[in-house]
Amino acid sequence: MQFEFLLEQVVNGLVLGGYYLLVALGLSLIFSVGGIVNLAHGAFYALGAYICVELTSRLGFGPSVVISPLAVALLGILFERFILRRFYTADPILSLLVTFGLAMVAEQAIRMIWGAAPVSTEIPQSFRGSVIVGDFLFSRYRLLILGVVALVMVGIWLLLHKTSFGRVVRAGIQRPDMVAALGIRLQPHMTAVVMLGVGLAALGGAFFAPITTVHPAMGADIMTIAFVVVVIGGLGSFWGVVIAALLVGVVRGIAIHFEPAAGEASIYILMFVVLLVRPRGLLGERIEKFE
Repeated sequence: MQFEFLLEQVVNGLVLGGYYLLVALGLSLIFSVGGIVNLAHGAFYALGAYICVELTSRLGFGPSVVISPLAVALLGILFERFILRRFYTADPILSLLVTFGLAMVAEQAIRMIWGAAPVSTEIPQSFRGSVIVGDFLFSRYRLLILGVVALVMVGIWLLLHKTSFGRVVRAGIQRPDMVAALGIRLQPHMTAVVMLGVGLAALGGAFFAPITTVHPAMGADIMTIAFVVVVIGGLGSFWGVVIAALLVGVVRGIAIHFEPAAGEASIYILMFVVLLVRPRGLLGERIEKFE
């Protein structure tokens, strides 16, 4: 029974890691390509959750979980066009301060629209209950989330490694000067990266709305862990962020199994150990500033 419970915590940790991955991957992409420390990233995660809750009561969960990240991704166009674009070549501290201020504005705007009290939505009827595999019991909805995260991860990898768009983005991360010398403008690609990044965050918020508390400060709560994941994985590394997110989720799940109070502390201890051995993170790459 002890082993079975531990394995169940590992699976729950993988689900939690997938949750972190959706937020951290977009955060890493925006920083890697644009050099922007986007402290407002959590606000898009919160918006994804709130829009999903709002639409679920009208359209049902299925359409809502699709429309919500698409709507937030379109909002990302305005975010990139009128805010981020001004800071690509500026001192990074300026973009940090601006996005921090935007995060505060977004949180208060959510309070004005939806109120300060937490809201919630229910798990879809078809995904309630559990699946029994041998002696193990797994939540249907959590398995759905694992499947969605796996599909998203494969889709993003194919986009970055098997398309001309991905080749330009990866070249822009490592050698933006060479991309410019070839006459390729990174600006349209940066808009697409921001849309993709904030859309992933919103997708995470939408899928986790039924199993977590949806409240105005939830964006700030997830940002700290998302930064930890990006730092552990290494800037500019797709697989680094993937491995780090799953590792953080599993470590936290196992730590909670032995000592509930140790769950939060375990991820910071993990970050300390990784940076002590590899200051660039697990698979960190050399990053040059976007121009």
